Amino acid sequence: MSATKENFAQLETEQRNFRTTKIDTMSTADLIKTLHAENHTIASAVDATLPTVALLVDVIAERLAAGGRLFYCGAGTSGRLGVLDASECPPTFGVPPTMVQGLIAGGQKALTSAVEGAEDSRQLAEEDLKEKGFSKNDVLVAIAASGRTPYCIGALQYARSIGAVTGAVVNVSDSALSKYADYTMAAVTGPEPITGSTRMKAGTAQKLLLNLITSASMVKLGKVYENLMVDVQASNEKLRNRAVRIVQEATGKDSEICRRALEDASGNAKKAIVMLLLGLSQEKAALELDGAAGHISRIAND
Repeated sequence: MSATKENFAQLETEQRNFRTTKIDTMSTADLIKTLHAENHTIASAVDATLPTVALLVDVIAERLAAGGRLFYCGAGTSGRLGVLDASECPPTFGVPPTMVQGLIAGGQKALTSAVEGAEDSRQLAEEDLKEKGFSKNDVLVAIAASGRTPYCIGALQYARSIGAVTGAVVNVSDSALSKYADYTMAAVTGPEPITGSTRMKAGTAQKLLLNLITSASMVKLGKVYENLMVDVQASNEKLRNRAVRIVQEATGKDSEICRRALEDASGNAKKAIVMLLLGLSQEKAALELDGAAGHISRIAND
């Protein structure tokens, strides 16, 4: 199902914002102040979705722990945000790049250029998912400010047809996507400060939601101890220094002891923490972590 031109015009994201009708004649200072004032409405729109986010995160964490994957899909800004969030998971949480993936209508080229007609194809979405080997063990989250992008609908239809869990991130009420999603997060951000430019408030709300979804899922998977990013990948000098600080915060040991523990743990902060907390060798720390499914708190609190 797709919206007609008439009902597309009725979407909250397409309405004109009465608070910004004079921005083209404002001073630069007033322009910036007026545009930014609209950002203050975004958090409350996201607040309304939090119960659904929590339900979805529990499902995602369960599927990821069992070897499933999380896929985002979208077109334009929404698709780019999905790809961005997915690409940040491996360096932040030390997960394989296949665990969280972003699909954008039109493929790689669409990250920097518009691909004519790609977002209007439901079939293209199904083909993209099949190419990735998408299965019933995976989770699909479609992202669309308008809540009616055909590419997203096609992806959700295919995912549901094979028994996968589906979610939708939208910025309108009563969206078409909600009819195909098990979990719909509708952050209704209202009219944009520049009419129709959903890269602004709608896009910001989407980024907040995707951050919540993946960050909370990774916490549930044991990628975080207390509030420390313990699966940090120390691939450069900045991150190596960060790893030392994280081990220090987790153990209360001085920096030199933490640095040596990291060296003994081949740079693995999580192992180094367990080694120092429990006085174990790297091998025994690894066994403890395996037995606790990677959750330091389950070991440290025993």
